[in-house]
Amino acid sequence: MNEYIEGSSKELMALAEKNQSIYLTATPFPHITFHDFFNTSYLDLILKEFPDLSKKKTISHNNTREIKYGSKGELFFGKETKKLMHFLNSEPFLNFLQKLTGIKEQLIPDPHFSGGGQHEIKKGGLLKIHVDFNKHPETSLDRRINVLVYLNKDWQKSFGGYLELWNNDMSECGAKILPIFNTLTVFSTTDFSYHGHPDSLNCPEDRSRKSLALYYYSNGRPAEETNTRNVQHGTLFKPRKGNKNDSKAFSFSNYSVSDILIEILPPIVIKSIKRMVGKK
Repeated sequence: MNEYIEGSSKELMALAEKNQSIYLTATPFPHITFHDFFNTSYLDLILKEFPDLSKKKTISHNNTREIKYGSKGELFFGKETKKLMHFLNSEPFLNFLQKLTGIKEQLIPDPHFSGGGQHEIKKGGLLKIHVDFNKHPETSLDRRINVLVYLNKDWQKSFGGYLELWNNDMSECGAKILPIFNTLTVFSTTDFSYHGHPDSLNCPEDRSRKSLALYYYSNGRPAEETNTRNVQHGTLFKPRKGNKNDSKAFSFSNYSVSDILIEILPPIVIKSIKRMVGKK
């Protein structure tokens, strides 16, 4: 097909059709993981280009619910990374996702990689269980699909960093995915798709959890995927039932005024506030 994935567009569509029922019936919500999805030699180039995001002017978070780094659009993409990310936003891959997920509304990529792109988590970092922002901050399109590409060679189970998928009442983890090299995970994004890696990363100091993230949208979505009125919201975190670490992390005393505003205001409002502050 191309240098990224072996096979033709027809074979890619056959893979989607073969796995659609697996995706749709997965618990606790629709998802699937493919191992060795990309050409290994090409993905090696992507890993080689991956920068140390902690040393860049990145989007960073450091609070009790998330400690991580993220790129800003294509700013830190190397030549090969840019080519791969553009392919993952192209018609052949969109057709693959459309067939795989069974989504009837036309999927729309995000060439700006808002909230996506390169993600990195260092030792001690985490991302508590949450549902994602539900609408694109600029276009207000409905967010439907997350695609994650993991880039972590020789990753040990003892390092942690599993992607965990939780049921709606946060009583049980329904699936755990180790973020090993050349793993592609696809899952539906709704108001009930709780996910994250909630416990501190335990990798060596010279290692980190690296991934590429892409999000896909549509104009409209089924009502059953939303809480009541499909009101635009930001990332919504939720503690696991009976977990002492989460109880501490989610205690009111750990929330600043800005934290609270981020929780309750739509992303587009937060972005407007940041722009106004930046002009001063």
